[in-house]
Amino acid sequence: MASGNEDSTDDDRWLVIDGRRWRRTDPALPEGLAARLRSHLGRARSAVRTTKRSGDAAGTADARRRVGLAKAGLGERGPRWWEDQVAARVQRAREAVEELDRLAPPRADDGLDVNA
Repeated sequence: MASGNEDSTDDDRWLVIDGRRWRRTDPALPEGLAARLRSHLGRARSAVRTTKRSGDAAGTADARRRVGLAKAGLGERGPRWWEDQVAARVQRAREAVEELDRLAPPRADDGLDVNA
């Protein structure tokens, strides 16, 4: 597979916190698109906490799915972003946002451009 970012180093790809390695967000994503994904990620994480507290197993599963979609769109899960072309990575992120928008439509007060 052709590399989408030949100049990428391990420091660009991974973040180490308390000895645990986490994949970084794809740096090639347009900021507006990444912001929308982060907004969905935050709302989904909040929904996980809320539904777990209330004992809503189905709601927790749905919220966790949204967390996974957002993280995959950001490049933090799924295919390694540095192994793919930028266009394919951006397309995956856009598809993730579209699905997340269907599952949990953005609120008017999010302040995010839904066309980004």
